[in-house]
Amino acid sequence: MRERVVVALGGNAILQRGQRGTAAEQMGNVQKTAREVAKMIQAGYQVILTHGNGPQVGTILIQNELGARQVPAMPMDVCGAESQGFIGYLFCQALANCFQRKKIPIPKPVCIVTQVRVDRTDPAFQNPTKPVGPFFSEEEARRRMKERNETWIEDAGRGWRRVVPSPDPKEIIEKEAVRALVEQGFVVVASGGGGIPVVTAEDGGLEGVEAVIDKDLAAERLARDVNADLLLILTDVPQVLIHYRQPGEKAVGTIRADELEAYHLEGHFKSGSMGPKVEATLRFVRNGGKRAVIASLDQALEALEGSRGTQVLP
Repeated sequence: MRERVVVALGGNAILQRGQRGTAAEQMGNVQKTAREVAKMIQAGYQVILTHGNGPQVGTILIQNELGARQVPAMPMDVCGAESQGFIGYLFCQALANCFQRKKIPIPKPVCIVTQVRVDRTDPAFQNPTKPVGPFFSEEEARRRMKERNETWIEDAGRGWRRVVPSPDPKEIIEKEAVRALVEQGFVVVASGGGGIPVVTAEDGGLEGVEAVIDKDLAAERLARDVNADLLLILTDVPQVLIHYRQPGEKAVGTIRADELEAYHLEGHFKSGSMGPKVEATLRFVRNGGKRAVIASLDQALEALEGSRGTQVLP
């Protein structure tokens, strides 16, 4: 039986450092990523893709600000949906073209604009910490805090920036659709950027909220909800490091969850970088996953097969 894997792509799969973020630049990066995904398909894996969207949503928010005098600005949940749509389009086109060139006989890839349920009472809503959007002056930031009840912080001397909650993902709303498509042979792109955060309304329906869900924790939630065997988190480093940039720095190869959690509790992994990735791997293997891997994009297949990256076992 083919193993089902959720592949969580880092930002370098779409946009490289130093690039402006043109459509051509992003498509070029996505095409390179598509070739790595094709290797997994050819090796017999059943692949579901998810990805980040930080720079893309940041761009959309800036476009909102610049255009607000002529057209209504959109809330963050709608901006997240926009980014899922255009990044999903890039991946679906690049993957389909790659599969055609390599004569891989599977259906055309498909993107699902994905909602992710969060808890309205999540403590994150009382303590917004995730910076989003452009920088502004202190005067403008304080005006917005007063008029819009937003939370803004001074960011390392670069200006003031809005912060929003980052609640924990509880459920992939479209999970049944993703599972059904995967079982029919489709490569599915889902839960981009952590998904669109929604809460249960008073009438039992769903409504979007101004928040950002961590993309790696959402990837783990997606993997669990679609009964994946493996979770592969791809980033720009080949392995997890302990004692990072300190004497005794060491790469982590194969490791049991309990040992990795001990390192996590000791503070080896920062919350803004490797921390959520490590937390996602721990959640996955402790909730029935066979194995979770953190590795670099250019070693994706080798990592999936166990010879590269950090291999996290139950």
